[in-house]
Amino acid sequence: MRACTLLLLVLAVRPATAQTPESYLARARAIHRAVPMIDTHNDLPEMLRERANNDLSKMNPEQPLDSIDTDFPRMKKGMVGGQFWAAYVPASMVDKGGATYALEQIDVIRRMVAQSPSLGWATTAAGIVRVHAQGKIASLIGIEGGYAIENSLANVRMFYDLGVRYMTLTHGGNTAWADAATEPPKHGGLTKFGEAVVREMNRTGMMVDISHVSDGTMSDAIRVSEAPVIFSHSSARAIADHPRNVPDSILRLMPKNRGIVMVNIFPGFVNPIAAKQAAGVLDKEREYMARYPGDPKRASAEYLVWLTNAMNTMESGTLGEVADHIDYLVKTAGIDHVGYGADFGSLTNHPKGLEDVSRYPYLTAELLRRGYTDAQVRKIVGENMLRVMREVEQTAVRLQKTRKPGVERIEDLDR
Repeated sequence: MRACTLLLLVLAVRPATAQTPESYLARARAIHRAVPMIDTHNDLPEMLRERANNDLSKMNPEQPLDSIDTDFPRMKKGMVGGQFWAAYVPASMVDKGGATYALEQIDVIRRMVAQSPSLGWATTAAGIVRVHAQGKIASLIGIEGGYAIENSLANVRMFYDLGVRYMTLTHGGNTAWADAATEPPKHGGLTKFGEAVVREMNRTGMMVDISHVSDGTMSDAIRVSEAPVIFSHSSARAIADHPRNVPDSILRLMPKNRGIVMVNIFPGFVNPIAAKQAAGVLDKEREYMARYPGDPKRASAEYLVWLTNAMNTMESGTLGEVADHIDYLVKTAGIDHVGYGADFGSLTNHPKGLEDVSRYPYLTAELLRRGYTDAQVRKIVGENMLRVMREVEQTAVRLQKTRKPGVERIEDLDR
């Protein structure tokens, strides 16, 4: 009797089904099939520019691109449901040329989507769901670097009409109206024109992205924005102390704003040692700008060569450390305010286990292994971002009924 009782006790406390790495991965893949896994930042367009001069016949992502971490066969293997392609504009374009640079990036993204049987064009949350249901990767555009608008709200509207659905207010250096995270502050956050940029983005339906900006700009953007803001590719500063990451004070504002932090996998923003190694990386961009003041394209190209070499010497970190950031973001901001924004595309150093875009299901499986429910993971991989997009779209509909375009250029407000 005692042996029988002991057996019953063992059966009572043992899980009904043993969870193996394969079973977690199977659950992760099932979630990716059910919900579009959305990543909000991939730098493939930058690589097309730097390595092929935007010639898709010379560098076709429909075929394996072994020298970088992104191509469409691996994205399919990684079960990516929605991808924001970054139209990167470097800080060297702060004075002029940013709009043209952005247009060239937008052009190659649109041509890439048009010619690819793997991709489908989307500009709304509903569009992502529709394209994912077709078995394709929903493709959207985000501008990385507010230098693109050349201090004109008209350009915000024109970029929206071209399909841009978020804009990162700065990159490595300040704009004329917003402070960046990695340059000494010039404005104390947003200027009056910077606030007008945020309001016009709200009115058009373009998401306000505050990755790369200073803490002051983060706070100002959240204060001014009537729609949820996003961090398209940032991690937790409490774990990896880099100014590009999000401090706790801002994370705690996410529930009220209803915004979202999309976790970045770049080792310099994930691993504490790598964060120290990456401390001055974006300062170098300004050094190259100063070295070639009349040639911003050369400054950008040489900076990218230097950056690649710098990245290769960093501590790599691990997939588990990326999951640690997700844990922290969930604990501090809440389960409704976290997603994936990996920063694949131009990385040459990756966390072990996240070497390329095929590895997303392994990150999802790790969350399941840590005890997240399927419903919670569905939120992180896609539902949270879809909710943010819908709220931004709804805010735009409301504002367009009551608000007309106001100031046009920076001179109208910042004197």
